[in-house]
Amino acid sequence: MKLILASGSPRRRELLTQAGFTFKVIPADIDETRHPNEAPTDYVRRLALEKAQTIAALHPNATILGADTTVVLAGEVMNKPVDQADAERMLRALSGKTHQVYTGLAVVTPKAKHSHVETTNVVFREITEDELAHYLASGHAQDKAGAYGIQGYAARWIPRIEGDYFNVVGLPLSTVVQMLKF
Repeated sequence: MKLILASGSPRRRELLTQAGFTFKVIPADIDETRHPNEAPTDYVRRLALEKAQTIAALHPNATILGADTTVVLAGEVMNKPVDQADAERMLRALSGKTHQVYTGLAVVTPKAKHSHVETTNVVFREITEDELAHYLASGHAQDKAGAYGIQGYAARWIPRIEGDYFNVVGLPLSTVVQMLKF
């Protein structure tokens, strides 16, 4: 199987490699603007499908994997922060609360297409001012949905999750493996 990852973040590429996949990454240039009143699950599913279908049109004989992850707190979609102040706003909102991480997945092959949304609940403890200042100064908040990565410094704020850990990292590997079998 010739696998192509449509627009792969460094974390997604690393996870697929660690899981033993051989693949090529091709960026899918799509508009990622959320539609008015679009549910967060519909939003990530749509983006994953659009990414996969965009690349499938250029490589019709390949298997294309598209994915998109976002963080949602009480209905608010928290994508990557636009700046430091936005990252701080997100982390303050997440502090002491439970939120959801949604990853939309799409597999497009020459014969079929399949999509799925993986959900993980993430519990944050209260973030102290010192921890917040240290994390923001590190620059690690800037390229991550919700302004955090569970696999780094922010792990100290997360006493519990319900669901797939790798979903929070950016790619639910077990689900991907099952989807690629169809």
